[in-house]
Amino acid sequence: MALYDIGTVRTRMGSALFGMVAGPEGPENRARIHGTPGPRWFAEDRPIRRVHADASMFVGGLRALLLQSLHPLAMAGVADHSDYRGDPWGRLARTSTFLAVTTFGTAADAQRAVDRVRGIHRRIHGTAPDGRRYRASDPHLLEWVHIAEVDSFLRAHQLYGSAPLDQRGRDGYVADTARVAEALGVLDPPRSESELAERIRAYRPALGGTAAARDAARFLLLTPPLPVLARAPYAALAATAVAMLPRWARGPLWLPYLPPVEATVVRSAGHVLVGGIRWAMTSSG
Repeated sequence: MALYDIGTVRTRMGSALFGMVAGPEGPENRARIHGTPGPRWFAEDRPIRRVHADASMFVGGLRALLLQSLHPLAMAGVADHSDYRGDPWGRLARTSTFLAVTTFGTAADAQRAVDRVRGIHRRIHGTAPDGRRYRASDPHLLEWVHIAEVDSFLRAHQLYGSAPLDQRGRDGYVADTARVAEALGVLDPPRSESELAERIRAYRPALGGTAAARDAARFLLLTPPLPVLARAPYAALAATAVAMLPRWARGPLWLPYLPPVEATVVRSAGHVLVGGIRWAMTSSG
């Protein structure tokens, strides 16, 4: 294949991936986020920028959704109020745009994005199948969503990132994300990798598998609406995300635990997949 053709394929792949993640308004949002002058919440050398700009976020994001679903009240809120089945890519685009704005955008835009999310959270409340009431603005639920996300992004970056962070960088990443978490209403979020691990351990008694969580896992891993050509790469992405989950998170979601295969075949496939995404996405940057 000619070099020109390779470049064309790369551009098309990058545009398709970016469009799926960022939505139809992605190019316009990207230009505004990165091009608007003004102070930012995070300087260019901060770890949060390094992690959130990396292709490993694709794997980390899927792992985060699976882990978050283990809190029955958080999952009830998603099942009752999120159109993740009818519009999964729209939800992904909104989430990725929020991450991009708070990480790379101006401080004013970041605060506006946070204010919008807090406004949405105030309207989300209900009763879980077990009879317990939930509110999306509950600091306890906000913290679980936050730490599951941060742990997933950090683990994915350490395994598949182009330049994994050292201990100082990992602690700095957790501290950076605490800035956003506090703005969203999390009380005293963790600020180091060890605090993050401790906080996740503290949540484990509140976690468990529910029918809604297992249904969401099946949808996310096996039946998302994808074109035929994307199904095989997505299967590799799904296997890579599952392999990053701790053993205690697999059983409640009825997910397999195969350490030898995960450490060899799945890990190798993950590196190839994330490397391919990184190669393609550089053409859309």
